[in-house]
Amino acid sequence: MIVNILDSKKSILNKFISEIRDVSVQKDSMRFRRNIGRIGEIIAYKISQTLTFEKNTVTTPLGTKVVDTPKNDIVLCSILRAGIPLHDGLLNYFDDAENAFISAYRKQRNDKEFDIKVEYFASPSLDNKTLILADPILATGQSLVAVFEGLKKHGTPKEIHLACVIGATEGIEYIKDHFPKDTKLWIGTVDEKLNSHGYIVPGLGDAGDLAFGVKL
Repeated sequence: MIVNILDSKKSILNKFISEIRDVSVQKDSMRFRRNIGRIGEIIAYKISQTLTFEKNTVTTPLGTKVVDTPKNDIVLCSILRAGIPLHDGLLNYFDDAENAFISAYRKQRNDKEFDIKVEYFASPSLDNKTLILADPILATGQSLVAVFEGLKKHGTPKEIHLACVIGATEGIEYIKDHFPKDTKLWIGTVDEKLNSHGYIVPGLGDAGDLAFGVKL
């Protein structure tokens, strides 16, 4: 797996990551969603630099111009519900992409153990397409792997990109063993550890709750 940690180089991304972590800023759910979307836009731009391009002739009011434009057939796949703001940011750049949505959540067995339940799939064919699988939080990595296993019945992508906002080193190491070796991970920032409940420390909390309100 090719791991790209975006805050390894200082940029405006650092401001957005700082705000989504900050408990005083997190009280504004609209700003939280917007910052997640902005990070998605930055990730989309980075992914676009790796795509396949072709020359197209564009007619302007004063003549013609040959422009290199992406030719990939892209499918954006997001994990509900936390993935929606990230999906929106990616879709702002890849506005002609097909879309897929998957539900995945933790079902606790006890205080420390849980299973990942995947219950809803809506996806086009993935055969020979560029799959961008988006999940803002990469903690244990189990959700991404469970979703990827479920997506296999929809076809084999030509290439796979994983788009995440924040992750833990442990989760990255886990998914390396479950995705093709040429998979590219694009992640805003990485923290060193998980706590005993499998949450990233210092992390940012529950992205779904911060974006859309506390669930029952």
